This record gives sequence, structure tokens and C-alpha cells, in this order.
Amino acid sequence: MPSTVIRKWSYDAEDQRLDVLFVSGKRYSYHEVPREIAEAMREAFSKGSYYNRHIRDHFRFTRTGGVVAE
Repeated sequence: MPSTVIRKWSYDAEDQRLDVLFVSGKRYSYHEVPREIAEAMREAFSKGSYYNRHIRDHFRFTRTGGVVAE
């Protein structure tokens, strides 16, 4: 199901980094995210709800780049 909050996301298993691009254009990289968390997000019916419950406020993050207009 497409997310109304998250435009796209990707996971780098080697770096344990989850990159999230929001529909607002903001981009964040979440660090030290275990593979199991990324796999559970992939399987989640609602990516936005999963993100809010299990990723936001649980992992160190950096904001990457500015707002992207696509």
C-alpha cells in the first residue's frame, strides 16, 4: 500500500542505515537500524504508522540535504 507520508525509503544493510524521503521533500538517514527493523517496515501494511511506532524517536538520525521538489 502506498504511504501518504513516506514517498520512498531504502535500507543499506552494510551501514545499517535507513534513508527516508517524506512526501514533504524532507530526507532523513537513521543510523544503527537493525536489519530486522527494516524488514518489518518492508512488510508493514502502513509504512507511516510503522515508522512512527518503531523508528522515529528510537534511532539517531541526520537530516540529509534540503527539501526536494519533485
